[in-house]
Amino acid sequence: MKKLDWYILKKFFSTFFFAIFLFAIIAVVVDISEKTDDFVKSGLGFRKIITQYYFGFIPHIIALLFPLFVFIAVIFFTSKMAGRSEIIAILASGTGYSRWLRPYWIGGLTLAIILWFANMWVVPRANQVRGAFEAKYIDGNNSYNALVAGNNNIYLRTDSFTYAGIYAYDTLTKRSSTAFFYKVIGNKVVENTRADALVWDTAIRKWRLESMIDRKLMPLKEVVTMETSKPRNFNFKPYDLSRDKYTKDKLTSPELDRFIRLEELRGSEGLNDLKVERYRRDATCITVLLLTLIGAIVAGKKVRGGSGAHLAVGFMIAALFIITDRFSTIFSTKGNLPPLIAAWIPNLLFVFVVIYLYRKAPK
Repeated sequence: MKKLDWYILKKFFSTFFFAIFLFAIIAVVVDISEKTDDFVKSGLGFRKIITQYYFGFIPHIIALLFPLFVFIAVIFFTSKMAGRSEIIAILASGTGYSRWLRPYWIGGLTLAIILWFANMWVVPRANQVRGAFEAKYIDGNNSYNALVAGNNNIYLRTDSFTYAGIYAYDTLTKRSSTAFFYKVIGNKVVENTRADALVWDTAIRKWRLESMIDRKLMPLKEVVTMETSKPRNFNFKPYDLSRDKYTKDKLTSPELDRFIRLEELRGSEGLNDLKVERYRRDATCITVLLLTLIGAIVAGKKVRGGSGAHLAVGFMIAALFIITDRFSTIFSTKGNLPPLIAAWIPNLLFVFVVIYLYRKAPK
């Protein structure tokens, strides 16, 4: 590490952390203005709102825009250096272009590792705090969200032969309106069980079927059993059915891996959304490094217009990246694009952008 490295890294980190700090304050102020009524209705004091909501909200919003602010910080301080002809002096002194980019590699990798660690463990824990608060005090005040949350239809495979459908499952009361179970052997239904309600009995810690009708289908006859209430020992618990819009955000990466494997065994639908989220946690770290290099190469050239011109080009590249990322996600969650490819397509495309910009850069 030479003086050049420390000089650029100092500017890199100071600009980035100042931008993040300033944006976090702005985000909190805007969020407070939007949720003031919900905070008042919650009846919580200032301290509890901070600890029960903003301790989760701030890490979430920082992680969400982390790559973008790395990009903006690199463009901002590098264009200032270019405007003062510092980069020209560095290259004219005999320092190679690749050598000049070394501190950007070091800074980008450092921030990428920080983001990777945060995405793995810190941000999911923060989202648990934020999600619990929003589910209780904000979504509950919205009649539309309450209606959607109260009509959670779930389809899964309970074992190797049995398929289940659970309608309008309520995560708060741990109760569904109706439920059915089909046992299939050799492409034939051998047992059909239906109930007016599936309820979690906290006393015996088992599921209970209410107003149950069970039909066993045999080659020459059919056996029908009717019971008002019957406990059943299924291999899933209420936690496994708690699928809300915060599920993929609240699980740490090891927990998310386990949850995906479990849902695959059960034959659950809609797993692409979970898989894209898991793969993106790794891909976003590489995004930080790529945007760091793009920002350095773009802003390292002295042009008329100074920082304004560099920021304009930077925002265009950032917008293109976000559009690519959104399209790949939609094609995966709503179509047939593999989640791994969807998460990594933006990075793969921008690798070629980095190579192109590097070759065209004046050295």
